[in-house]
Amino acid sequence: MNTSIFKAYDIRGLSPQELDADTAYRVGQAVVKFTRASTVVVGRDMRDTSPALFEAVARGIMSQGADVVDIGLVTTPMFYFAVAEYDLHDAGMMITASHNPKEYNGLKLCYDDALPIGAASGMDEIRDLALAGPYPEKKSGTMVETDIREDYVAKLLAMIDVRKLERMNVVVDTANGMEGCVIADIFGRVRNVTMTGLFLDLDGAFPNHEANPLKEETLEALKAKVRELRAHAGFAFDGDGDRVGLVDEQGENVRGDLLLALVAGKLLRDNPGQAVLYDVRCSLAVAEEIERAGGVPTMCRVGHGFIKPQMREMGALFAGELSNHFYFRDMYGAESTDLVMLTILELLSETGKPLSELVAPLKRYHHSGEINSKVAGVAAVMARLEQTYAHEAAAVTKIDGLRLDFGGDQGRWWFSVRASNTEPLLRLNVEAADREMMEKRRDELLALIRS
Repeated sequence: MNTSIFKAYDIRGLSPQELDADTAYRVGQAVVKFTRASTVVVGRDMRDTSPALFEAVARGIMSQGADVVDIGLVTTPMFYFAVAEYDLHDAGMMITASHNPKEYNGLKLCYDDALPIGAASGMDEIRDLALAGPYPEKKSGTMVETDIREDYVAKLLAMIDVRKLERMNVVVDTANGMEGCVIADIFGRVRNVTMTGLFLDLDGAFPNHEANPLKEETLEALKAKVRELRAHAGFAFDGDGDRVGLVDEQGENVRGDLLLALVAGKLLRDNPGQAVLYDVRCSLAVAEEIERAGGVPTMCRVGHGFIKPQMREMGALFAGELSNHFYFRDMYGAESTDLVMLTILELLSETGKPLSELVAPLKRYHHSGEINSKVAGVAAVMARLEQTYAHEAAAVTKIDGLRLDFGGDQGRWWFSVRASNTEPLLRLNVEAADREMMEKRRDELLALIRS
């Protein structure tokens, strides 16, 4: 068994080369042993290797006497809904490699309240149990198939007053990923909005483009269709539907942290005084907009394995990441890309303004985007950066790598540098009040990192 596939947030690797049926069987057994579950919800995406991994996982679970609730082909947000909404389940497993290319597959694990099982919350123990297996079979559990789609859509639409949505045209690109299984059901209940779909057919080969809205090149077809139809907005989903990208009516990409600010502002109008979490890579504009809307901005670590527990502890209303993951308290603190999409449509209807006009004031700083550098000694480089810059910083934040914020006569700027959880990489983000300052600081930081 290849233990390198056990990551900080999930299990993921080339499949079947690294993640094969034997490993999936062992993980199924290990999850039951670790959680002591009597019932496990299992969902899957449309990748070519998902049926074989599902069969193996299910056998492993049932071999330890637990029952399997097979919810079939679902998005990851639908999976979290199924685990948290019903009271009959003790744990959940989603078979997906999310936004990774077709050669990959993976397993996302969670407890009965949809809180993730990660490196700090059980993943290491499950890895060790899987490695020590396989285990003798007990009295076999049973399997039942359940279609959760109707309940999911009903829950989603109960959170938005769809009757107040103005007439709009939108384009949705599901990239042949799992969002294609539910998007027609959603817009079939939203009468005033006309949806034009791109690449809605489920296809694990991703024949049209990679299912990753963080990559600008994957948005080309969406941008072109939005301009062609003069649509009000365009939405792009990743392979398992837990990331959503936004394109305005001019065909311009809206960065993930600015989308976070838009949604937070809308939610806080009805929930003033609530906390909103944003990760260490996000623009200064995010905290400013949260405060302006009457919320409490709270910086947090990157990754759902850290954000979801912090949301629960704080009772936070909403959270988001630069990487286009968004979490709602009213959806069990889990990702809900569909709710992001509907909230943006509600915002457009309420304001009567084009999306580009709503986003423009948020672009008051210049952000580098995330830049990766391969380095030999991650800790040594981090120490060198801190030694070089910390004495000038107005604020030093170490909740996730190193973030330093600066003020003074030259204007506000900051940088964040974090180590990858899986590769010898440092991830740099820089932002400044003007582009020249951002580019100058970016270049000097990269020179120091790569020297």
